[in-house]
Amino acid sequence: MKVLVVFYSMYGHVYKMAEAIAEGVKEVPGAEVALRRVPETLPQEVLQKMGAVEPQKTFAHVPVCTVPELAEADAILFGTPTRYGNMCGQMRQFLDATGQLWLKGALVGKVGSVFVSTATQHGGQESTILSFHISLLHQGMIVVGLPYTFQEQMRVDEITGGSPYGASTIAGPKGERVPTGNELAAARFQGKHAASIASKLAG
Repeated sequence: MKVLVVFYSMYGHVYKMAEAIAEGVKEVPGAEVALRRVPETLPQEVLQKMGAVEPQKTFAHVPVCTVPELAEADAILFGTPTRYGNMCGQMRQFLDATGQLWLKGALVGKVGSVFVSTATQHGGQESTILSFHISLLHQGMIVVGLPYTFQEQMRVDEITGGSPYGASTIAGPKGERVPTGNELAAARFQGKHAASIASKLAG
């Protein structure tokens, strides 16, 4: 059973969550997981001005995803930063290139799941995932979130991401915050949960 973790990360927060998602997937017997990043659409000079070039070097070794790879997976977990309550443009452009898969019904019945990063606590953590689900439903995918069996999403002793829609992290207005232990645990849980469902469907 093949699982893809497809992400876009500008400063590394989503990448750290993607690694945790992959760790969770590996806990499922027979699951093979691969990390992929979506193509960058911004010029290097723009990324330089945004201070993103150095952070992106930490995951430059991750191969860029191709559209045909999506059809080969049994489950796909998508990671994106939030842009005004929605997915980032890089992810949107990548998904917009999947028209041929849609025509063939190539993703119908596959597990789809989403995790995100926002700058602030209420900066679109839920709306980004929910609006992302629309694309997955159009492709006929089986949408999987983060169930309340991951009870740590209900904790109130610390500021934390995570909702029944999917794992999330809060980067901070200047990107100064890193994913917490609780947020990474949520990502691992989601990765394992999605892979477990995909395994049952494949079986």
